[in-house]
Amino acid sequence: MSETEPNNNKYNPNKNSQFILLKLLKPLASLQLTVVLFVLSLILVFAGTLAQVDNPIWTAVSDYFRSFYVFIPNQVFARFCQTFRWVSPTAQWPGSFPFPGGWTIGGLMLANLLAAHAVRFKFSTKRIGIISIHAGIILLMLGELITGIFATEGNMTIEQGGVTNYLELKETSGFMGKVNGPELAFSDMSIPKKEKVVVIPNHLLRTGGKISTPLLPFDIEIIKYMNNSSVEEIDPDKKEEIANLANIGDGVRIRANEKNEASGTDKDQKIDLPSAYINLIDKKTGKSVGTYLASIWLSLSSLKPTQSVITEDGTKTEMALRFKRSYKPFSMELIEFKHERYLGTNTPKNFSSKIKLSNESLNENRETLISMNNPLRYDGETFYQSGFLPNDKGTILQVVRNPGWIMPYLSCLVVSFGMLLHFGMHLNTFLKQRANSNA
Repeated sequence: MSETEPNNNKYNPNKNSQFILLKLLKPLASLQLTVVLFVLSLILVFAGTLAQVDNPIWTAVSDYFRSFYVFIPNQVFARFCQTFRWVSPTAQWPGSFPFPGGWTIGGLMLANLLAAHAVRFKFSTKRIGIISIHAGIILLMLGELITGIFATEGNMTIEQGGVTNYLELKETSGFMGKVNGPELAFSDMSIPKKEKVVVIPNHLLRTGGKISTPLLPFDIEIIKYMNNSSVEEIDPDKKEEIANLANIGDGVRIRANEKNEASGTDKDQKIDLPSAYINLIDKKTGKSVGTYLASIWLSLSSLKPTQSVITEDGTKTEMALRFKRSYKPFSMELIEFKHERYLGTNTPKNFSSKIKLSNESLNENRETLISMNNPLRYDGETFYQSGFLPNDKGTILQVVRNPGWIMPYLSCLVVSFGMLLHFGMHLNTFLKQRANSNA
């Protein structure tokens, strides 16, 4: 009597599902795809770096590296050829071509790496080094993703003896393009010890047209918005000869001229300083209150950073185009600012700010020193000594919040550990084989 043979062809749903999944992942785990993605990333980095000659750094970062696709101008490569005099210095190559952006290439690289581990790499002690290296690379990719979505950067400017409780946010690139940027603020200070502020965000200013809100006694019509500008005083003797859009306020004596956006190679101007000509229309009468010039240049003035807008019924509102503000639950008072220079020169040797940090909600009140290479870390943000006001009248602190700041460091540690482990194991195997061959 013979024993019954096991049925090895019995249907196994789990095993069959794994087979289908691995078959679907195989094209994504392709080594050829890895090589293609590396080549595409090199081209993107090359084009994005050259684009910074004509565009602001954050515009290039947003358009090329933190986007799903980008149209690369042919002129970018013309500039590269002009550097080596392969083409005429005045050569113009019109047109552009589509190319995958940093989010697309990075996402495919991450999927390719994970799929390769699922399909080709089998876990064993001999592969711990390789697995560690790839884990470090994944950490680096995730760190850039977190930084691109959540990181913010701004400045805190404090005059000597003054107190500040807000940041001025810089225009940076986010997950869906450029974020922050200047805002048009209207302040009503008729209530004692309180300030009611209505803010028009940057994207509405760029869009233009008419802006209406029930929080203001007038409508706002954007006549002209300039992403970057310069200003000049109008000669009173030639006022009639110069075309001027403004008929009231500071714009009567100062004119704004549109400029190209500041590029990554500019030495004189590192950031854009926008201006806008706006017409304010009284809601009650329907008449124009006047056409004003609102400009970051005026807001940076220490004499009078705002302009007064008065409607027919006497309502007074202060107006300013300023960098976007982020208010904090704490305040900083500048007790003392020091600026040391190298002997006989104007080259900064060291500058530091002694500040008093106050946070009523935590019952905190303490002094601390912020200097070069000695930042303050507080409330999830890092305060760096960045610059100072003219004539050393105050300090400028650069403030960075980046939840993913530690991930590049962890990535380097994990990759280094993986490389040491991988090559160490191979070296150990080689030495054992050599010892056996000599025995």
